[in-house]
Amino acid sequence: MNKPPRKRKKATSGASSGSEPPASSTNEDISQQVDPATATITVTAVEVPELTEEEQRDRLHLERRVERAFFEAGKALTELRDRRLYRSTHKTFEEYCRDRFGHSRQQSNYLIAAAGVYENLTTIGCQNVANENLTTNGSQILPTSERQVRPMTKLEPQEQQEVWLRAVELAGGKVPTGRIVKDAVQRIMERTKVPNTYQISEVCQILVKDNSELRGKGGCWGIVSQANEFSCTVRMWDGEYTIGLQHLKSYEYLPAECEQMRVICDRINRVYSSGLEESVQRFLESLGKLNRAYLTDLEEKVLKVLESEIRD
Repeated sequence: MNKPPRKRKKATSGASSGSEPPASSTNEDISQQVDPATATITVTAVEVPELTEEEQRDRLHLERRVERAFFEAGKALTELRDRRLYRSTHKTFEEYCRDRFGHSRQQSNYLIAAAGVYENLTTIGCQNVANENLTTNGSQILPTSERQVRPMTKLEPQEQQEVWLRAVELAGGKVPTGRIVKDAVQRIMERTKVPNTYQISEVCQILVKDNSELRGKGGCWGIVSQANEFSCTVRMWDGEYTIGLQHLKSYEYLPAECEQMRVICDRINRVYSSGLEESVQRFLESLGKLNRAYLTDLEEKVLKVLESEIRD
C-alpha cells in the first residue's frame, strides 16, 4: 500500500527571525517626536585664556612692525637713492625701482616722503599725547600706511602734527583713513591761505610741485580767466585748467604785455585744436613754455604759416 506523500516544511531563514520591528515601534505616534525648530541645543562653553604678559609684549612688538612697514621701506629707499647703491646694475634710480621692486619712481618718492612724515610724528612730541583718548593701550596712534600720510607731505612739521592729531580725533580715536587725513589737511590749508591776489588776464607760470595732475605743464604759462577763492582758472595753449594758488607764479607783466600774451595764447590754441601733425603740436607746446612776452620773428612766421594752413 502506497504511503501518502509527506508535506514539505516551509524553509525559513534564521536571519529572518526577529527581523520584524516590534509592534510598539511600528505603531509609535510620530507626533510625540521633538520638533527640531524648538529643540534646545546645549553648547559647552570654551574658556579663552587671557594673554600672558609675554604674549602681550609679543603682540605689541609685531603690531609695531606692521605699522612701521612703509616707514622702513621709505628709509631704505632713501639710503639706496642717496648712496646710489643701484649704480652697479642700473643707470638711474627710476630704472632700479622699476626692475627691482616693480613700481615707479613716483611710488618710491611717495614712500620716501611718507617716511619723513612718520619720523616727524614720532620726534616732535606726538608720542607724548596729553589726551588719553588718542592713545591705545598707553601707546601712540601712528600711521600704518603711506596713503594715510601722503596728504601731509607738503606741510611744515608742526602742521603735520596738528593735522594728524585732528585726524585721529575725527576718526574717533582710531587710525584715520587717508580721506580723513586729507579733510584735516584741507581745513588747515583753507585757514592759513592768503587771499587770492591774482587778476583776470594776468600771465602766470605753472609750478608742478609733484602734482601729478599737472604733469607736462611745468614751466608753461597761462592767462588767468577766473580768480577763485583758493585757485585760478587758467587758459593755456591746449585748454583751460583750474589750478591751486600754490602752483602759480606771476610773471608780473605790464598790462600791455598781458594783452599781447592773451592774443598769442588764442592763436596757439586755435592751431593746436585743429589737429595737425604731432610735430606741429610739439612746436606749439614749445611756444606754451616761453618766458618772454613776445614771439621772435621766426616764431611769428612759422605760426602764421600754420594759421594759413588751417584756414585753407
